[in-house]
Amino acid sequence: MSEEQDRSGRERPSTAADRRGRRAAASGASTAGKGRATPVRDNRPTKVSVTNRLARFLREVVAELRKVIWPTRKEMVTYTIVVLVFVSFMVALVAGFDFVFGQAVGAVFGP
Repeated sequence: MSEEQDRSGRERPSTAADRRGRRAAASGASTAGKGRATPVRDNRPTKVSVTNRLARFLREVVAELRKVIWPTRKEMVTYTIVVLVFVSFMVALVAGFDFVFGQAVGAVFGP
């Protein structure tokens, strides 16, 4: 099999323009369908009332909430403790930095 043919036996395009079909269209080989407007492909549904949209939205919210894996009481207590410990650590860290930098600025610029 030569490099100019693909696996199905068809001739492979040698340039990007050939792959896009521009050379064939420029030579007039494939002009079927040219000269007319592109058909409209607007498949959007017609306007739906506000109440129907709101009802659909609420149904979808309930459906999504049914998919949620809710934590057990034990997991919720564990997560809450972890968050409180982390927040307490961060507050202490920021307060420590504030104290140290405050003392440094006070030492440099005076009381």
